[in-house]
Amino acid sequence: MLKKFFFGWAKTAVVAVAALGTAVFGLSSAPVQADEPLKVAAIYTVPVEQQWVGRIHQALKAAEEAGQIEYVFSENTANTDYERVMREYAEAGHQLIVGESFAVERAARAVAAEYPEVAFLMGSSFGPEEPNFAVFDNYIHEPSYLSGMIAGAMTKSNTIGMVGGFAIPEVNRLMHGFMAGAQSVNPDVKFIVNFINSWYDPPKAKEAAYAMIDNGADILYAERFGVSDAAKEKGIYAIGNVIDTAPDYPGTILASAIWHFEPTAQKAIEAVKAGNFKADNYGIYSYMQPGGSTLVFDETIIPADVLEAVKAKEAAIMDGSFTVEIDDSEPKSTK
Repeated sequence: MLKKFFFGWAKTAVVAVAALGTAVFGLSSAPVQADEPLKVAAIYTVPVEQQWVGRIHQALKAAEEAGQIEYVFSENTANTDYERVMREYAEAGHQLIVGESFAVERAARAVAAEYPEVAFLMGSSFGPEEPNFAVFDNYIHEPSYLSGMIAGAMTKSNTIGMVGGFAIPEVNRLMHGFMAGAQSVNPDVKFIVNFINSWYDPPKAKEAAYAMIDNGADILYAERFGVSDAAKEKGIYAIGNVIDTAPDYPGTILASAIWHFEPTAQKAIEAVKAGNFKADNYGIYSYMQPGGSTLVFDETIIPADVLEAVKAKEAAIMDGSFTVEIDDSEPKSTK
């Protein structure tokens, strides 16, 4: 039976929104009527099946099903088309535009400046920009640390393979969190790190994983799709990231650090509806305490003493007595 930890993001979101109501700086647009759905558009550079984008899409679909928003989206948008699509959605009257500006920072911020009455909430490595460009990111380094504890305790070869997309802060901090967790319980563990320079290339990720297995890795950190397939085929364990893929790989996925975009989405939706959306950093709503991230694990294949230690560390994270340090530098192989 898969054991899942999920903390109530909805309650926290309500508290966050209440606090936001005291803000004195926001967009000039009038509040939206409470019973009037907000017009929200999202722009994705990859398919919505991709794990990071999929979490955003899932949260916005849930808000749509709850009657909070009218939701449209574009997927597989080329970087060269991103600016045009942003403008089209802004011109069409969408009040909140969500997206990923990592590869199009300058263009995205330029478009946002042209439409100060529209709220923009964009995944970004950089800070917010007044009056209407808010940023977010998947700060799931805390459950990544916990999953690292499991991997560090369970490796027999003391070699863990790690396959990432790009060596950018959003990926680096998760990998460093995982590595720190593993080393906290096993100082002898070594890492093989490889970036495939793609957000969605399962065959390439799978080939990178094969090479790590050949080099002695007996547990794989699957930051990208394709890695868990290699682990399953070779009969070793894997650690998941962002979404829970354990049902697709029974007996293979030890644990996964899960991102929940719902607290971030709810905060932005309510702020726009209240007429006080402002340029802000929404990254904190991806932390564990607000319910923005959780750890899931398969208790049937993890020793009880390992789970006990993980649960104790999780409790310390939640009560603030332990802090997982953020390291955005590029992780390097240690083997």
